[in-house]
Amino acid sequence: MNTVQLNDSALVTSYIAGNESAFEELVNRHKSKVYTTILLIVKDTYTAEDLLQETFVKAIHTMKSGRYNEEGKFSSWICRIAHNLAIDYFRREKRSPMITLEDGSNVFNTLSFSEESVESIRIKEETHARLRELIQQLPAAQKEVLIMRHYADMSFQEIAEATGVSINTALGRMRYALINLRKKMSNDKTAYDQNLYSS
Repeated sequence: MNTVQLNDSALVTSYIAGNESAFEELVNRHKSKVYTTILLIVKDTYTAEDLLQETFVKAIHTMKSGRYNEEGKFSSWICRIAHNLAIDYFRREKRSPMITLEDGSNVFNTLSFSEESVESIRIKEETHARLRELIQQLPAAQKEVLIMRHYADMSFQEIAEATGVSINTALGRMRYALINLRKKMSNDKTAYDQNLYSS
């Protein structure tokens, strides 16, 4: 069977039926876009390569277990998996940033160099925890842009490319995300750092 001429949907069907070369063709078609999606978020080529493999392994498990949904395009689906894995990776790294020592070894930077009071530290931690909860309540598109901008430190140009929308749409989603967050925070009785998203 010549898999090169088949569309993505036919390749998925062929792969699920046992044709391993169909999946190889899917990888060849989409690996560049998936890699770029990941690299824009993690900004590290080695990590991007690891997550690229993880993305396609996850796709294999999903297709082989019969959980693949034919309703959407394969390219959108695989990029969404990649995006979610990259964001998860970024969140983990943000919580436990690595320091590279002179000998090349890495250690977790778990030391706090802050001289803030216990109370201000507690309020900050509670604010960030509550903020994460409020972000999870945002509409998916707004949440995605906000996370990519503030947690992944991506430009709006990068966000637009990664999510397949115009820059204006990305900016609009960010604006509504911040408006919604401010409303939620003002309605929330929990004490929080007033400087967060106040501008």
